[in-house]
Amino acid sequence: MTAADTRASAGAAPTVPAGAPRTRLANDAWESVLTAYSQLMRQFADEDIWADASMREYDVLYTLSKCDTPQRLSDLGRHVLLSQPGLSRLVDRLVDRGLVSRCADPADARASHLTLTQTGRDVQRRIGRAHGRSVAEAMSASLTDDELAQLRDLASKLSPVTPLEGSS
Repeated sequence: MTAADTRASAGAAPTVPAGAPRTRLANDAWESVLTAYSQLMRQFADEDIWADASMREYDVLYTLSKCDTPQRLSDLGRHVLLSQPGLSRLVDRLVDRGLVSRCADPADARASHLTLTQTGRDVQRRIGRAHGRSVAEAMSASLTDDELAQLRDLASKLSPVTPLEGSS
């Protein structure tokens, strides 16, 4: 058994030989991130907490819940993983269900502002409490507190997202 086999069987990430190009290392890191994301998302999707809203709907509700002021669809779109047309249709469904309200943007008659309704806030909180526990359990089962902080810091360096206007 090689040292790499020993590390792999112990769950450690394989090391890259000293002369290996950064491209290989970057691609290995990317693949590891995507694999972890995919596995965790499947695990979360299988949980019995999505009766009131799908994971995509929850993403929109959660994003709006972080905002103290109404948001334009374009601002919301920078923070969720949906195309603009897909997000627009999803928001229409959330409005129809009474989870999100839409009002005219006083600064631009062509645009509208989106906010959570009280029902939308209640749904977001109910799902959010259960989902937050699941995320904490999944992440802390494999990572120490120091590793969680390091992962947060590294991921933040890769995705410098601008905060939503009026977010708290």
